[in-house]
Amino acid sequence: MKRILLLLLAFNFQLSTFNLLRAQVTVEARIDSMQMLVGEQTGITIDVSCNAKSTVELPVLQKGQQLAPGVELVEMKAADTTKLDDGKRMQVSRKYVVTAWDSSFYYIPPMKVLVDGKEYETKNLALKVYTVDVDTVHVDQYFGAKDVMNAPFSWDDWKPVIWCSVLFLVLCALAAYLIHALRTGKPLIRIIRRKRKEPAHKVALSEIERIKTERTWAQEDSKEYYTQLTDTLRTYIQERYGFSAMEMTSGEIIERLTQENDEEALAELRELFQTADLVKFAKWTTLINENDANLMTALEYINQTKQEEDPNQPQEEIIVTPEAKRQRVSIWAMRISIALALTVATLLLGWVIYRIIDLLR
Repeated sequence: MKRILLLLLAFNFQLSTFNLLRAQVTVEARIDSMQMLVGEQTGITIDVSCNAKSTVELPVLQKGQQLAPGVELVEMKAADTTKLDDGKRMQVSRKYVVTAWDSSFYYIPPMKVLVDGKEYETKNLALKVYTVDVDTVHVDQYFGAKDVMNAPFSWDDWKPVIWCSVLFLVLCALAAYLIHALRTGKPLIRIIRRKRKEPAHKVALSEIERIKTERTWAQEDSKEYYTQLTDTLRTYIQERYGFSAMEMTSGEIIERLTQENDEEALAELRELFQTADLVKFAKWTTLINENDANLMTALEYINQTKQEEDPNQPQEEIIVTPEAKRQRVSIWAMRISIALALTVATLLLGWVIYRIIDLLR
């Protein structure tokens, strides 16, 4: 039991010691060099070690302020904070650069630091400043300030100016040539006007009208008659609906048209294609009135399925040839080249003027 009590007491003592160390505040001041010549500089650093949650206020001095009579502040550095003991403590440091202009032994009094509102002082410091030995016997070894000397002329300094000036003139000449070519050159764009393609139903109706005027030979050569009639229909269907009707059989055409037309419109067209297949492949003989009826069937189908024209659509279309397109690209390339040349020339001129002024100073 006594051993346990002793262990508890030892533990409490160590814990109290640890907490005391955590709460301890240490303030130190150190000088980089305690000796220097007149006009040289040295640094005084204040280090404050305290709890990480503490508020530290280091001395704030102005440039030219004296830390001691004769010791003048040159610069006050920014404070630097370093975490210690796994972040439980911290060290705050600040450096003050000082100088002195008279040889003497200087006593620098303690500096005050506030930690959580409580005032602490650094230790006092000492600084010895030595004068520079001057040989007053051989005064002829010391010379006064020299007059301003003119730098010797060097072509190496002027070469970039000369080459940039030449490049400036070349760019100006190139831009002038391109502008002249654009203004005085012949028209570069060739535009071709041509009539628009006739609608598919007009072409088909014209072809059927021709077949109709020549129907006198239809009785003698039914195969040729139905070949021309069905070819006209195939061409119209191909142009109208956009599938390869010329390479399809009659049955395939009718099957494909069922997706576009109703059964009533296809009933007579189906019969026309069947008759044509019999005439062309089975040597079927038809009568003249039957030929006329199939001709009328073709006319009615075309009129029922034709696309009406837009009255506002122009009758001519404008076509730009590939050569004209290439020339148009060339024009834009010339314009961009002119803009780039003038921009670079302006920048070069500005640099050349700046450089000449700088060299003549």
